[in-house]
Amino acid sequence: MALTLVAGGTLLYALPAPQEGAVATSTIEPSALPTTASPDTKVAAEQLDQLALFAQQQVNATLSGNDLKRGTCNSKNVAVRREWGSLSNPERKAYTDAVLCFQAKQAKTPSSLVPGARSRFDDWVATHINQTTTIHYSGTFLGWHRYFTWQYEQALRKECGYKGYQPYWNWAKTAESGLEKSPMLDGSPFSMSGNGEFIPGGKEVNLGGNGLPDFWLPAGTGGGCLKSGPFKNMKVNLGPVQLGLTDGTSVSNGDGLGYNPRCLKRDLTDYSNKNFANASSIANLILGTKDVANFQNTMQGLPGSGSIGVHGGGHYSMGGDPGRDLFTSPGDPLFYLHHGGIDRAWWIWQQLDLKIRTGASGISGTGTFMNMPPSPDTTLDTVIDLGYAAGPPVKMSDLMSTTGGPLCYIYA
Repeated sequence: MALTLVAGGTLLYALPAPQEGAVATSTIEPSALPTTASPDTKVAAEQLDQLALFAQQQVNATLSGNDLKRGTCNSKNVAVRREWGSLSNPERKAYTDAVLCFQAKQAKTPSSLVPGARSRFDDWVATHINQTTTIHYSGTFLGWHRYFTWQYEQALRKECGYKGYQPYWNWAKTAESGLEKSPMLDGSPFSMSGNGEFIPGGKEVNLGGNGLPDFWLPAGTGGGCLKSGPFKNMKVNLGPVQLGLTDGTSVSNGDGLGYNPRCLKRDLTDYSNKNFANASSIANLILGTKDVANFQNTMQGLPGSGSIGVHGGGHYSMGGDPGRDLFTSPGDPLFYLHHGGIDRAWWIWQQLDLKIRTGASGISGTGTFMNMPPSPDTTLDTVIDLGYAAGPPVKMSDLMSTTGGPLCYIYA
């Protein structure tokens, strides 16, 4: 699925190869959908299955109508993103091999701008570092990360020969199984690697500071360099900018753009997964929020609210370095599975009120972190620019649907 730019800067549809079994064939009536999230995580997991089925059903109705239209996203060519555990071992290895390939390719970002960037993988990390304060708690949070993750998927396919699509992390599953017992994080050759070496003495991490309220999380069960799996020998080159440590302090390497090679560390933290990104939390995010402002704030967890939301729940389940650094977090390849899950939650939520949630009313917020400093409102015409990571720049209007603009993918 490659993005095509033609004369005048017009985006053409990014059509993938035909897919088998792309969309669900079962049906569910809107009246049969749950209306309130269950506090019982097993029941909530069933509710999420119903909501996902309904979302697939809604998209299928539109895609099927496009089947005879040339050059459109339709049920024959739509890409399907799948949960990591549903992939075969060869499919998992193909994905991690592509990521390792990407990490071996030369960076495109000029060293005069980001001296520490050494690879194409670093181009993505650098872009995120440079834009962190405008893409979180802002009107572009959802759309920016949708485009960022999609372009990463496209780069793996175009530059490293990957034939599949971006897998996603279902936090509800790992909340039940435990992180290290999941196929995604068991440390096997067919995982995303697992935990780091155990570092004793860890206490708590403070997510606050720098003007934000204190928020404490316990240390995880690792903390050191990865023990096994495909990314055991990976080097993190950029950051940190604001990395929370398990003694309650934080550390930085200036603006994070200098060369700072080190191992990838993880501190898998079931507490964060089970408390903030379990099935009930996800179901409540989707069913308990009726407008996008509430949806975004619930997903991210407003500072001072007592919650870090499913977004924070996933990030702080990874822990480690750079996982606990908001700026440098894409330096852990698990970031992209996490944001696949974030995008999937938004996709399901959008399908429940498609016209409103994919239009102008589906955007809320300004161009800065919690509107600090004050900035103009984000609109459908707001431009998303990924810098040297990928291009071209697009408008928010291009990103409100995964099948109605230049994008062409759904979730299974």
